[in-house]
Amino acid sequence: MTLRAIRYFVAVAEHHSFTRAAELLFVSQPSLSQQIKLLEESLRVQLLDRTGRNVRLTDAGEIYLRHARRILRELDAAKLAINDVQDLNRGSLRLAMTPITDFLIRPLLESFNDRYPGVTVSILEMSQNQIEAALAGNNEENIDIGIVFTDTFSSEARSNELEKHLLFVEKLIFAVGKSHPYAGKQVPMSLHALEQESLALLSSKFALRRHVDQYFHEHDVSPHIALETNSVGVILDIVRHGHLATVLPYTIASEQDGLCSISMQPELPNHTITMICRKGAHKSAACRAFGNLAAERCADKTSNDLEMLAIA
Repeated sequence: MTLRAIRYFVAVAEHHSFTRAAELLFVSQPSLSQQIKLLEESLRVQLLDRTGRNVRLTDAGEIYLRHARRILRELDAAKLAINDVQDLNRGSLRLAMTPITDFLIRPLLESFNDRYPGVTVSILEMSQNQIEAALAGNNEENIDIGIVFTDTFSSEARSNELEKHLLFVEKLIFAVGKSHPYAGKQVPMSLHALEQESLALLSSKFALRRHVDQYFHEHDVSPHIALETNSVGVILDIVRHGHLATVLPYTIASEQDGLCSISMQPELPNHTITMICRKGAHKSAACRAFGNLAAERCADKTSNDLEMLAIA
């Protein structure tokens, strides 16, 4: 049984004629007859009564015609749906982000939604390890793209399974609330002064925290960690209204009312926002479109950030 045979059968049934059906389908009548004969043999039933002047459906043929038409309608609908997905009139995209990168990628998501309103974007907040595991197929989550705050993968094995695309450079800064004693000071904070501060930071399972800890380790700093959390929102709220300090990407700190950026001496490290996906995996039209838009939108930002970092 083939799709061609089903189409041939429906044409004969609707026009009550092998000759007319063959003409409309642009095939020879013997070829059409052979296909329908094979269809009947595969079903082990006669579908058409060929004895009269006009071809008529048997009882089995009447039943099969209803299902055949439904099959063809569904196949046509599937073809239209595929075209819509390819044209991005509809579709879906599953993104995973770390708690920091969801703040930084918001303008990109807004641009994607404006350009492709028919595509549904599902966003999951996960740690970098969880994102890498999901993309590598090592857990139950099914995601297309991960956005992470790092320029290195957390394991050598996974780096061989994933491909990465740098989006832009992000500068880390020390941030305090406006009621903090250091708010508004132009003098950089020293490492000695940093050790006297109480900090609110993300928990150690997040890449940003590991980078900050590495900075502390490299400069032999033993800070007082007063609060650890998995929520950037909690950190922002506590720092904004209290006397705790934190480390944030410059973009986030600069957009928050009630926060002041404090420079460090030596400076905190610079890192990158990176898009990662599984190496060699099929990429949907929505996935490719997001990647292209990310490259387009982030090229200028990368250039501007590098300029800013060079000046600093």
